Amino acid sequence: MEQSTGQMISMVIMTVVMVLALYFFIIRPQSKKQKEEEAMRGSLEIGDEITTIGGIVGRVVNINSDAETMIIETGADRTKIKFKTWALSSINTEKSKPAPKKEKDEKKK
Repeated sequence: MEQSTGQMISMVIMTVVMVLALYFFIIRPQSKKQKEEEAMRGSLEIGDEITTIGGIVGRVVNINSDAETMIIETGADRTKIKFKTWALSSINTEKSKPAPKKEKDEKKK
């Protein structure tokens, strides 16, 4: 009786450990990545240089938030292509960041 109870407890503990490992190694990183992608799509602005999941590179010329679409301009002939916002892979434009304050280097001699 005691042996089967001990086996049952160890089986429950192993199941809990596997579920926790699954959560920390698969589910949590995936949800974190999904939140980062949503934030990237939310920060999309007209004029941004982007890359789609299909590898098309272009500049955003219009964003329709109701239909969740964007129109990008690509190539020398400025061809316009309409994409869903979920097809956005990365934003290549550097967002303007405040310039770091330059500290005066005063050397005492």
